[in-house]
Amino acid sequence: MVEIAGQFCLEGRPSEVKALGDGFINDTYTVLLADSPVKYILQRKNTVIFKDIPGMMSNIKAVTEHLKRKIAAAGGDPMRESLTVVPAKDGRLYYESDGEYWCITVFIDNSVSYDKADSELLAECGGRGIGRFQAMLADFDGELVDTLPGFHNIRYRFGQWDKTLAEDPAGRAADVRDLIGEIESRRSEMLDFFKLIEDGHIPLRVTHNDTKIANMLFDRSGNVLCVLDLDTVLRAPCLYDFGDSIRSYANTGAEDDPNPDRVSMSRGMYEAFLRGYLSEAGDFLTDTEREWLPFSARYITYEQVLRFLMDYIDGDRYYKVKYPEHNLVRTRAQLRLLRSIEHQLFPYNGHYVK
Repeated sequence: MVEIAGQFCLEGRPSEVKALGDGFINDTYTVLLADSPVKYILQRKNTVIFKDIPGMMSNIKAVTEHLKRKIAAAGGDPMRESLTVVPAKDGRLYYESDGEYWCITVFIDNSVSYDKADSELLAECGGRGIGRFQAMLADFDGELVDTLPGFHNIRYRFGQWDKTLAEDPAGRAADVRDLIGEIESRRSEMLDFFKLIEDGHIPLRVTHNDTKIANMLFDRSGNVLCVLDLDTVLRAPCLYDFGDSIRSYANTGAEDDPNPDRVSMSRGMYEAFLRGYLSEAGDFLTDTEREWLPFSARYITYEQVLRFLMDYIDGDRYYKVKYPEHNLVRTRAQLRLLRSIEHQLFPYNGHYVK
């Protein structure tokens, strides 16, 4: 690990590498230097999920440079309010060894991260952070590589889903027929929403696409300092970011809560995040985007139910699992959240009620 870190243009000699966090996808480490207090984040990118690491890093570099210009123009600190990609000594944005890809960013010190929003104030601050992130990128006109074809594309997910059910690789489908029924009962409604995107009624913007609270750094006052984990930055509807945020911020339980009775959508947290988000994003959203913001919480949560269950049926080949039933537990917890969202926001024939 130290030798790998030494392949990058650091401000000193790496002396120690420590594991950091417990991410679903990538392996993440902190790099300490022998002769400098500066620290770095080293990641081994998941090449099973991300097929084009050079394209991904090109996206991250383009987006962070745009953000840094906007932050500097507003009088902020670009080094603390945006990720800084550190190139390898050969000039590339990654180091490749034995088919594995490694990337480094500067560690942002004196910051706070959360696995869960614990107050409406924090949810409102998170909403402002994501709204500001999107607003600063609203005029981004550079090219972005589509590194995750079909990401949040429910038509694409249904293609995967149908194939997985037909093949039933792990022989698990028969035991989860009730959950499969939950997926199928909402299929047409989700496709109707997605058609609005396909037809251009809901525009594509530069979005994060994985806006759980753990992908944000906050300052000591509770304000969003920097948006992290830009691997999934793509051109997509901004509604995806809003919906995924609600799935994270407004959940009263854990994403993989073994007790579904603890899981529901907090209406107060929902309203707080919405308030913060609109305070920053309100100027660029279209009327159609505003109208469908609530449904996006259903859409993204539904998609996650589908993906967790699909991975369980497929033999747990996508998400990291800690025990054999982990993806099934995740499925049931997310389904409980989905039902709560539907009950509170869409109680009358599926129509949103303010």
